[in-house]
Amino acid sequence: MQINKAITIILSLLFLLLPMNTYAADAAHGIQNFTSHWAAILAVVIFGASYTLVILEEQLHLRKSKPVLVSAGIIWLIVALVYISHGDKHTAEVLVRHNILEFAELFLFLLAAMTFINTMYERGIFDWLRAWLLKKGFSLRGIFWATGIVSFFLSPIADNLTTALLMATVAMAVGGSNIKFTSIACVNIVVAANAGGAFSPFGDITTLMVWQKGIIEFQEFFVLFIPSVVNWIVPAVILSFFIPNSKPEGIHKEVILRKGAWIVVILFLLTIAMAVSTHNFLHLPPVLGMMTGLGILKFFGYYLKMTDKDSFEGEAIDEIEDEALDIEDDALPEESVQKRKKEKFDIFKSIERAEWDTLMFFYGVILSVGGLGALGFMALGSELMYDGMGATNANILVGVLSALFDNIPVMFAVLAMDPAMSHGQWLLVTLTAGVGGSMLSIGSAAGVAVMGQARGIYTFFSHLKWSWAIALGYAASIWTHFLVNKSLF
Repeated sequence: MQINKAITIILSLLFLLLPMNTYAADAAHGIQNFTSHWAAILAVVIFGASYTLVILEEQLHLRKSKPVLVSAGIIWLIVALVYISHGDKHTAEVLVRHNILEFAELFLFLLAAMTFINTMYERGIFDWLRAWLLKKGFSLRGIFWATGIVSFFLSPIADNLTTALLMATVAMAVGGSNIKFTSIACVNIVVAANAGGAFSPFGDITTLMVWQKGIIEFQEFFVLFIPSVVNWIVPAVILSFFIPNSKPEGIHKEVILRKGAWIVVILFLLTIAMAVSTHNFLHLPPVLGMMTGLGILKFFGYYLKMTDKDSFEGEAIDEIEDEALDIEDDALPEESVQKRKKEKFDIFKSIERAEWDTLMFFYGVILSVGGLGALGFMALGSELMYDGMGATNANILVGVLSALFDNIPVMFAVLAMDPAMSHGQWLLVTLTAGVGGSMLSIGSAAGVAVMGQARGIYTFFSHLKWSWAIALGYAASIWTHFLVNKSLF
């Protein structure tokens, strides 16, 4: 199977990082090179095994956070024991606290963003968008392009995961029994959502990490707009030739907007502005702006709770509300969905509906990769990739590894390596890590989520069929970046 081949490649790449080096202290960070120690090799094997379980999540029905949470704990136990055995009782503690701080900033930022997104869903904003697209009377090819365009431009604001899930429900609603259309449309949506997320700090976890690290300023991400367009448009044009120009069956659904829906959207945009301003002008972590915005949303939620009388702004809607953005809602019986519609607003319900498995997965990945870095593997990886291959080749390889290995741990590893590169190269690796995962369905959170949403229709192999076209877009976007942003190199 292709998945087993991918696992073999991943484990092989991990073991390439295990040459027999002598112990050498890194004076700048207090990190020592223990890459030849048997315990360090065991740590790599543990992480490789845990990530294999992550890749096989759909087959094993095992939540992806579980194996990496366990591997993170074991790896840091190994780190502490190795350092203590060499007479250093403090470095491991300092390093793990640094990693936990990095996760805390990311966690709180994402929790605030997810709460806003869930509140907008609960107020009917995403249902309104879906219904608007469905009743416009587009042909199947028109829906293909419309969902792609919306995915590309919504992803920078709502993130690629949320956008892909939202647009996938549109494709499924339109496609019905036309599995070929739905499958190709989902491929297009995943590619568009990942490409759109690459030119915004809010579009993908990898771009958010780069921004929070202070390597690229907020406004500088937008120079990746044209390369991101090219990354999506090349495979989209190819895929569109395989979409019939026929009309789908008529779909007539009215939209509802619950009280305060558009105010929540405005608050979200103001919160993003606060996060950007906090970082750019006050030189404080952007999470402060996000959490302040969350507090304001809570006050507005209090107002909604006190004034909500189960009334809606607009006409009532039938089953479109049932097609929840959250996958778990699809399993709810009709009476449960109707009950949810009539409940008064509770901000803590929106917080509960955050992607907790994803948030815990980020903890496990960040701590696991950080633990391997504490053993010297990140410095070694930087030497092998960036010193041995050169920055351009290494950054292109990062995108390929993102497809095999998910872009989040790959980008975190690059940030941990912190190679000396020009600004253009840092933008290149931001682009490749963001869009490289599109080449396989398992390479991005958006692809994995849509596989769950369109189970049996959009699969690993249905995506793999078009990987060649996506790879053409990947190569074209890199060439475009060098062309339009050559002054940054």
